[in-house]
Amino acid sequence: MVSNLLESLDTWAEIQITRQDVEFLHNYLFEHETPLTARELALVLIHERNRAERAAVRKQQEGSGKVYFPKDSHQVGEALVFPALAWKHGKVADVRAGVNPERSGFNVLTVDFDDGTRRMFASNLPAHSLNDKPVTVENEGFEPDAIMQEYGTEIERKLVTAFGDDNQLVRIAGRWFPRALLVDVNEGNLNLAEAVLDVSAGEPLPTSALLKDVALPDGVNPKLAEFSLNLALQEDGRFDEVGPAGEVLWFLKRLEPEEVRHAPPFLQYHPVEYDRALLDQQMLDLEAQLDDELSELEGKHDSHLKEVSIALIYPHLRAGTLPISARVRSFFPTAYESSRVRFTLVDGRTRQRVPAWVVREDRYVYGLREWYKANGLIPGSLVRIRRGDTPGEVIVEARTYRATKDWMRTAIVGADGGIVFAMLKQAVSAEFNDRMAFAIPSFDAVDQLWKQDAKRSFEKLVADLTRELSKLTPQGHVHAQELYSAVNIVRRTPPAPLLALLASKPEFVHVGDLHFRMSEGE
Repeated sequence: MVSNLLESLDTWAEIQITRQDVEFLHNYLFEHETPLTARELALVLIHERNRAERAAVRKQQEGSGKVYFPKDSHQVGEALVFPALAWKHGKVADVRAGVNPERSGFNVLTVDFDDGTRRMFASNLPAHSLNDKPVTVENEGFEPDAIMQEYGTEIERKLVTAFGDDNQLVRIAGRWFPRALLVDVNEGNLNLAEAVLDVSAGEPLPTSALLKDVALPDGVNPKLAEFSLNLALQEDGRFDEVGPAGEVLWFLKRLEPEEVRHAPPFLQYHPVEYDRALLDQQMLDLEAQLDDELSELEGKHDSHLKEVSIALIYPHLRAGTLPISARVRSFFPTAYESSRVRFTLVDGRTRQRVPAWVVREDRYVYGLREWYKANGLIPGSLVRIRRGDTPGEVIVEARTYRATKDWMRTAIVGADGGIVFAMLKQAVSAEFNDRMAFAIPSFDAVDQLWKQDAKRSFEKLVADLTRELSKLTPQGHVHAQELYSAVNIVRRTPPAPLLALLASKPEFVHVGDLHFRMSEGE
């Protein structure tokens, strides 16, 4: 007799976290004095649920009668259960004296079982192996690793929800602990932590490094002291936890770049209403290829993907940022709770190390402005991204070469203050995507368009730029990818609203393969 909970893995998908579960885990944390993640606690709960369920089964089994042990004496009519026989139930039908030259004083029981069978057993026999065998319910069907693999994430989610309603538990960097066990961290301790971070040359520090100078009471469990300081730092507005998942690193908020605390103006998007149903499969494929962080695409974590190549658009070039698109998300560090993560970029060619930040909420990486300048990059330049040799590092590389003059689409500001595109010879020194590349002779002049052009409607902006670009080819055709890059020279725009506009307005005529021209009447 085994309960449904233990018979099928599927029942774990429907598990509900009860108040009793929360109290058990609360006590578990109290006893072990070690902060644990929701995943670690989920495994603890799975083992406890299994133990409790099997204890209930055993209690139910034992409640059907007295457990048979050879050492005991029994009477006719007495109900017994037999653990060694899969807890079969029976009733004593007869008791007689045993006959054995080597043993004396024992009895023989005749037992009628519920299934109609009859067997005999010894009783009043002090020396027998079954007297010492523990009464257990075997763990058949219980596979904690399989349960965690299949349902661990869902159980974690339910635990976090349940813990969120319990103010006796606190969380820092994904780990939970009872508030009552925390060590008191006073203002003086926090001031010392601030001073240590102030002189750390702009580098984040782990809690263990801060504890060397922040004098907490002697004799405290080191893990408890570390967790207590982490919580105190988290609740103080001067500090920011910037470590990747599994690592706690502290930084002073006032030392963080402005572009990390607030999205740079070039990356700020003022949403344009559009109907996503207008995008056909070609358009959806292009959207996925463009690696725009504002695109609402679901990307699966692919740990086998070794390298990706991104074509820069003007906003990221000017802001010194990289998009964290669905395709490249797995390359960059993330965190349990921190909205900003400090890490290191490494130039794949020079091995130069560049301090950088992941801004999770706005989905970009900051810290590349000087690197872009040093490599002479332009809108459309290709940046290769691959995994670093050590955790916390990401390798970036621009394939540069000796500068050569080439005919390039060039964005300049005309006498009327509007943007003009022309084919001019420009010095180029890095690989680029031909459809997205634009030379920009004066970044300052183009930057002014961002302030002056804000009142122009999105539809008029796209139409004006399409006309300008169409002058550069004999056919007067403009590819959607080229137009996307051009629009982003003057206004931050993800692909989908642009593609939906091209698909919905009759003045934009699709001539095949995502090439468009303006209608004759325009």
